[in-house]
Amino acid sequence: MARYIAPVQGKVSQLIDVIVLLILSIGALYLPLWMHMAGAAKTPGVVENPTWESLGQNAVQAGQYEALGYTPATAADLITARFDYSFSYLNLIVMVVVIVGYFVMMLKFSETEYREVIAEKFGEK
Repeated sequence: MARYIAPVQGKVSQLIDVIVLLILSIGALYLPLWMHMAGAAKTPGVVENPTWESLGQNAVQAGQYEALGYTPATAADLITARFDYSFSYLNLIVMVVVIVGYFVMMLKFSETEYREVIAEKFGEK
């Protein structure tokens, strides 16, 4: 049996592959933020004239915030921020469609490539 020699991919094709993967990676990381499904969904609590005591901080905690350059007014949003646990069925459906679509696409591409490799290695039936 002849030794298998894989086809060589050109430099331009490699560059296109890298760009597409970079776009997909950034898109996968940014999409949940854009849809407000991740850390961007924090909502700060409202505190009028904040002091360390009204924010629930003791002297040691207040000292650490001050060492980092915070004042009660600037630290209020950071300390009182809570996650927004609201739920959207539309966002869930969109994410499920994207994930299932990606899975189906990968199965189709894998099947095509698998058949090409088998045909190249063993010939057509």
